[in-house]
Amino acid sequence: MKRSHKLGLLALGLAGAASVIALSATAAPESVKLTGTRVDNFMLPDQTGMGHELFYFKNAPAVVIVSGVLGDDTTKKAAAELQKLKAQYEAKGVHFVMLNSSLEDSRDEIIHEAAHLGVPMLADSLQLVGRSLGVTKTGEAFVVNPKTWTVAYHGPVTEALGDKKVKGAGVSAAIDSLLAGGMPKVTEASVKGKAIAFPDRVKAPQWKSISYAKDVAPVLQAKCVVCHTEGGMGPFPMDSYQTVKTMAPMIRESLRTKRMPPFHSDAHWGNWSNDMLLSNEQIKTVINWVEAGAPRGEGGDPLAEKKYVPPEWPLGQPDAIVEIPAFDVPESGYIDYQERSVDAKLTEGKWLKATAWSGSSPAVHHALAGWIPEVREDGKGFSWNTSLGGYGPGGDANLTPDDTGIYIPPGGSYAYQMHYTSNGKKITDKTKVGYYFYKEAPTKILRQTSVTDFSLEIPAGAARHHETAYLIFPDDAEIFGTQPHCHSRCYSTKLTIRYPDGREEVLLNQPRYDFGWQREYHFEPMLQVPKGSLMIADYVFDNSANNPSNPDPTHKVTFGEQTSEEMLFTFMRFRFKNETVANRRDDLMKALQSSVVFGAFDDDRNGEIVPAELRSDPRFGPLKGYIGMVDANKNGSLNMAEWTTAMNMMQQMRNRPGAAPAAAAPAAKPDAGAKAMLDNVTGQ
Repeated sequence: MKRSHKLGLLALGLAGAASVIALSATAAPESVKLTGTRVDNFMLPDQTGMGHELFYFKNAPAVVIVSGVLGDDTTKKAAAELQKLKAQYEAKGVHFVMLNSSLEDSRDEIIHEAAHLGVPMLADSLQLVGRSLGVTKTGEAFVVNPKTWTVAYHGPVTEALGDKKVKGAGVSAAIDSLLAGGMPKVTEASVKGKAIAFPDRVKAPQWKSISYAKDVAPVLQAKCVVCHTEGGMGPFPMDSYQTVKTMAPMIRESLRTKRMPPFHSDAHWGNWSNDMLLSNEQIKTVINWVEAGAPRGEGGDPLAEKKYVPPEWPLGQPDAIVEIPAFDVPESGYIDYQERSVDAKLTEGKWLKATAWSGSSPAVHHALAGWIPEVREDGKGFSWNTSLGGYGPGGDANLTPDDTGIYIPPGGSYAYQMHYTSNGKKITDKTKVGYYFYKEAPTKILRQTSVTDFSLEIPAGAARHHETAYLIFPDDAEIFGTQPHCHSRCYSTKLTIRYPDGREEVLLNQPRYDFGWQREYHFEPMLQVPKGSLMIADYVFDNSANNPSNPDPTHKVTFGEQTSEEMLFTFMRFRFKNETVANRRDDLMKALQSSVVFGAFDDDRNGEIVPAELRSDPRFGPLKGYIGMVDANKNGSLNMAEWTTAMNMMQQMRNRPGAAPAAAAPAAKPDAGAKAMLDNVTGQ
């Protein structure tokens, strides 16, 4: 079927959605009856930074959304009632949130003041959700039926909170009706609450004057066309007004759910030199234009007039291009990590400036590049201390800061660890790697490390399971970029720094993690990390049936290589301030890595590891037997110094002839690939 015909059929399917959009966007007066209207998908972060996407709860019997603002009496009463309802109905799958669409409440105020609210409060800072939902005041409850995504009940949380007491009004009665397979007897009731101003509602008639040529197309050219081009990563090319108009409802939903652009950082935290996000004004311009019916207006069609053709190598022609040996990925089944090496043919040492990737198939879960001193044909069983970058789905080139590089000695081989995941059809992967070298040697060395947790255990069916890990910087450093990595059960991630004085600052928050887009976030300016600072990674996993990517919600999940297992890696690329090319500080790197394993087990971050924190990890379980032997202060736990002693004892046991296999750590499987990954990101 031709693409134009496909889009034409899709347009018919989306026409109804477009008409709903136009109606809901201007719904404002309190007299408007909202029961039966469709609720459009959205994703907003709560006071903890975790995201809530409406359509994610498609299996819930009901989703309850209640409007509220900070410091409001009606909101406080509604929140107290919601806590009671949550205790009563959450086990039955009902999801409860409060929606803060006030322009007077800042995100920081919501984070601070709603911390002990008892229910998630979503920050609707652009008012897009509250505006389309039809919110007018605080205390308005919307009970949404996920079977139809329509409002089943609109009114006060309880009868007592109504403006006029209507017998039978309330969220509890509405939920009971939906649970019983029926509809609420009372569907509309007025609410007494504080008015919430929505200035854009009165401006809705002006949206038809938004210019496609002057206002909308330039935003798409700047932020979207790089992927949405013929043959690009986007599912359709933005190559004309007609295509954009056809896909307008999808574009609107992608912006409302923060699914696109594929830069899934929370805009509230972090300044990034490679930021792909639209500004607030750009988001509102595009969404308002769509809600006005996507008018063509006057002027040319910039998208049709100037076709974007993505270059194979956006950074320019590489100094060296390596074709990783092709691999035939089967349509199904378990695939071991594929390790390959290619003769580097380097007659002299080089300083790496950047690594770019081309031609990777959708079957590539990740690819890691490194250098090994020997030339090997089979490429089996190696690890390396010279990491040259990595790639994940949707990833970009691996860059370096100015005057900072990675040294590659002469000779040897380029080494690659390829992780393939079957996707239902046979495919041949032909990944190519481009290397860019410095013309003159830099003065500073780029290092890599990761916060990781090899001990994670996610219970079967757990909808929101938290895991955490950290590392400690042994000296002053500057972090260039960071990249979280987990698999299909990963829901959200956060990276926080705890400074030596105890102050904490969120650096990167991903309200909704998307495995399909593995991106590194480059700090702007580089993050200054004082000696003794902790880098803390917090991950939330969803192992429930609600997770559409979950391979098996009945299975307890532990750390492992395959996409069906899980990982917790937050990679960081950095440089030590007191290290130069002329003065390497490998001792600092060794000290840093000692804290990585310690921070993986110290879940309460108190600087001590107790036996329970070792959990059932097969590689470090034997340490439980050594705690009494190395617990110098006899407090029943291990501090960093005692931990190091225990690790050295295990190393000696492993090296001793005839050592019992049970004392060996780490095991050869299932974490051989993970160990290689850790080796690759913790070397030079």
